[in-house]
Amino acid sequence: MAFDSASFLEQVPHRSGVYRMFNSENVIIYIGKARDLKKRLSSYFRKDVDSLKTRKLVAAIDHIEYTVTFSETEALILECNLIKEYQPRYNILLRDDKSYPYIFVSGGRHPRIASVRGQKSEKGHYYGPFPSPGAVREALHLMERIFPVRQCEDSVYRSRSRPCLSWQIKRCLAPCVPGHCTDEEYQEQVRLARMFLEGKCPEIINTLVSEMQELSDRLEFEKAARVRDQMLALRRVQEQQSVSGDIDRNMDVIGSAAGDGMSCIHVFFIRGGRILGSRNYFPGNTGETDRLEILRAFMLQFYLGSKNARTLPEEIVTEFSGEENQEFEKAISGVAGFAVRITAAPGGERGRYLKLAVANAESALKSRSGHEETLRKRTLALEELLGVTGITRMECYDISHTMGEAEVASCVVFGREGPENSEYRRYNIAGITPGDDFAAMHQVLSRRFSRLEPGKIPDIVFIDGGAGQLSQAEEVISEAFAGNDAFRVPLIIGVAKGEGRKPGLETLIRGFSREEYHLTLDSPALQLVLHIRDESHRFAITGHRRKREKARSVSRLEEIPGIGEKRRQSLLTHLGGMREVFRASAEEISKVPGISLKMAREIYAFLHD
Repeated sequence: MAFDSASFLEQVPHRSGVYRMFNSENVIIYIGKARDLKKRLSSYFRKDVDSLKTRKLVAAIDHIEYTVTFSETEALILECNLIKEYQPRYNILLRDDKSYPYIFVSGGRHPRIASVRGQKSEKGHYYGPFPSPGAVREALHLMERIFPVRQCEDSVYRSRSRPCLSWQIKRCLAPCVPGHCTDEEYQEQVRLARMFLEGKCPEIINTLVSEMQELSDRLEFEKAARVRDQMLALRRVQEQQSVSGDIDRNMDVIGSAAGDGMSCIHVFFIRGGRILGSRNYFPGNTGETDRLEILRAFMLQFYLGSKNARTLPEEIVTEFSGEENQEFEKAISGVAGFAVRITAAPGGERGRYLKLAVANAESALKSRSGHEETLRKRTLALEELLGVTGITRMECYDISHTMGEAEVASCVVFGREGPENSEYRRYNIAGITPGDDFAAMHQVLSRRFSRLEPGKIPDIVFIDGGAGQLSQAEEVISEAFAGNDAFRVPLIIGVAKGEGRKPGLETLIRGFSREEYHLTLDSPALQLVLHIRDESHRFAITGHRRKREKARSVSRLEEIPGIGEKRRQSLLTHLGGMREVFRASAEEISKVPGISLKMAREIYAFLHD
């Protein structure tokens, strides 16, 4: 039965609240909030609705539920939480919700500086967020050159008996070894590093100038020269990273772009007057939605999400103004615990950064649109080549090992829009003759297709290998799908390397029929297959190398007579890993609990024999 909107609207009050639209399967398909529920819901059922998306939404409605709230701010927060929980089909969805990396300065006698992400469980000071791990690494590398504060793990710090290389190149004061610096000297550098992370470069420079003058007055010219070099390095950094003008606060600048059914949001992160970096976001389900609604949905989920791991700014600069900005300010301020201001379409310095954010969003959208169009053309070419239609999921399998050691299989997944990284899987291969690629392929495919799940069945399975590997795939997949009419059997394609293993000379072999396809590198279909095959190869090699290095490291300790699991663990924990065990002298090894000097000498001799 069609939804009776007239009867329903008679019962809806003129109150603020949140509404939830359901389809005939009792699944929430849209969540929204309104200052006036009756007026907002009535607007969906007018005869002159222009939006195709809205018309499709209304046609799918089976019933509507709503929740009345005391204020529009409460409705805003409830809407955000419900969207996060149910991910409705017709809502604009912000899919990038990964935790952001921060720079962490620990507490204690000799604090360390490190990169962290996720929950902030350790006591200390956190600075950020930074837009990417690369931005954090760059910042840590920069700070290491200016402030000689340790960045090593606590396990390494506690086990040191002599200064490491960082001290020798003057990038650490070596607080781990007595006599190289006083606690006061070290704490002063930590204080300056924290001021730098808080954006207080002018105050740091003034402090260094005063310190340099005092050292010069005491004729300690060598120390004064070191302070001068530190000050000059800081000034160069300040010139490169500072925001000009009067921006000296924590601020996000948000620009947007939309077109061809896609949208992009670009965010500049400015903290303490310094640009930490920027990031692009591509919300889903935007369709024909206008940019104002896209921006509203983005800000709702980006700043009010229940899983929010960001440090909220004091000011948000955006290109659109609207009545909801005041409600957004109230809601975000409530989450942040301090006043947050939303500045719409500003001039001056903020306006210039807003224009730059919009330009970045347009550029990123154009680049993504071109990439997706290329993938679309390649997928269509592959469908035409193989005589199939509607490819939505492709999987590729590869085996990696070194002479049979640490054998690992990879499975990568591609859709029509490219790689689906969250679906990637690695499989450890065991119980076969080392180096038997046929048996390894049989094992990984047997494990993969031992359980068939709706929505997870590939349309095409690519096998990196020739006729032997292809035969294993044919056998496993035939058995897995035998007598099961609920699923369509995937098309199997072997990717056999050509002469000299040169790219472009590959032969595609169709499963069961053994029909061969010889394509050239200018073929879009082959370009797609090679992209998938190379990604599978990369993913397998990465896993194999990690497994091999771990196995080799542990096995060396396991081969030492008299060293059991507990002592191996003590060595790795107290010395800070296998690399440090190899570097340590016999005397340093003897300081590990449970290791005598005699045993330490035996361990040293065994590792260095």
